[in-house]
Amino acid sequence: MKNLLTRRSIRKYSDQAVSDELLNRLMNEAARTQTMGNLQLYSVVVTRSAEMKAKLAPAHFNQPMVTEAPVVLTICADFNRTSTWARCRKAEPGYNNFLSFMNAAIDALLYTQTLCNLMDEEGLGYCYLGTTVYQPQQIIDLLHLPRLVMPVATLTVGWPAEQPPLSDRLPLESFVHQERYNDYLADDIDRYYGYKESLPENREFVAVNHKATLAQVFTDIRYTRKDNEALSDVLIETLRRQGFME
Repeated sequence: MKNLLTRRSIRKYSDQAVSDELLNRLMNEAARTQTMGNLQLYSVVVTRSAEMKAKLAPAHFNQPMVTEAPVVLTICADFNRTSTWARCRKAEPGYNNFLSFMNAAIDALLYTQTLCNLMDEEGLGYCYLGTTVYQPQQIIDLLHLPRLVMPVATLTVGWPAEQPPLSDRLPLESFVHQERYNDYLADDIDRYYGYKESLPENREFVAVNHKATLAQVFTDIRYTRKDNEALSDVLIETLRRQGFME
């Protein structure tokens, strides 16, 4: 069993196949994760064909691992199945609202994390793609997702063909608060972020982007206000079309 302290995101994969037997076993085991009301408010779309992976790639900004990984998993917040069950059992569902999306999204992400942990134990490599919620309509159209189904996470999966260095993490005391939330002072920020900012790879990251600080790289280039606001509008409109904002 791998230690989570050595977990890495894998973006390069070998040609070795990921068997249906193994993948199905792990996805079934992951279903034992916690879930709201024991409803399992998620669905997983498994993509193996080269044609479908090529069609999915633009929704993820054509990151190479989408087409190179043996398997791509799209995990969806799903209140469609539960609503259909309710109607088939003479019950009237009321899940076309934002709270229901949040409940289903939390379920889906808990499932995703459990699945990742199980894949780690088997030696599989994977990469979590946060781009899933940036252009969700492309994914919805391609995967034929009905109303009350929303893609929230994507995993590229395969046997590792690389061993990248561990990425840095903030220290425990930077994010754990005892009894109440203690807001951060400038001295706290210096103490918690000093190591991250001092790493050679992050100093190089600042230099090649012609910025003064690592924070500026994130605010001015990687995750800008303009992009965040535009993508927020896209996400809200997609949630409306999928029936979660009625």
